[in-house]
Amino acid sequence: MENMHLAQRIRAFRKLKGFTQQELAEKSGVSLALLGAVERGNRRADDQILTKIANCLGISLAELKPDK
Repeated sequence: MENMHLAQRIRAFRKLKGFTQQELAEKSGVSLALLGAVERGNRRADDQILTKIANCLGISLAELKPDK
């Protein structure tokens, strides 16, 4: 469930910035396959990957990750 919440947040922030998955993957240096799997909630991403995504989206890691 936590993965799904994170997936929804990544997708929402990505769309808010007007990025496609391809654009976010390229700008953040994360593979498109990994980004897609994370956005679907099928794969976990470590803090290093999430930090790359958050930086590209112009937000902090704390804003991206769901409250525990």
